Amino acid sequence: MAVKIRFTRIGKKHAPVYRIVAVDSRKRRDGEYLENLGTYNPLTREIVQWHEERINDWVSKGAIPTDAVKRLQKIKRKAAVVVEAVPAKPKAVKKEAATPEKESAKKTPAKKAVVKKDAKASDKE
Repeated sequence: MAVKIRFTRIGKKHAPVYRIVAVDSRKRRDGEYLENLGTYNPLTREIVQWHEERINDWVSKGAIPTDAVKRLQKIKRKAAVVVEAVPAKPKAVKKEAATPEKESAKKTPAKKAVVKKDAKASDKE
């Protein structure tokens, strides 16, 4: 039995999501599989689940990953290297205090509107 690690499609029409599975190469694309090894969403290009240990275990037993799965492995490795290379720094959050200039700017238009109404009322008299 030749085992392959490949995609099986799940999801709706025009919204694909793929499961990464170990499957007998003679089975249908969406047929019965041996083990679920992860999930990939191609619309967001996000690897939702990834069971690296299980994938490596299947490869050591002789399973052959397809080109698409190899590409995902490469992306996952690069992402892991980038995360290790760049340590996360806490971001400083700046809070802007309300300045008197901003408050007076907000009140000024309201006063002008009141003055204009009073001017119109005096014109009518």
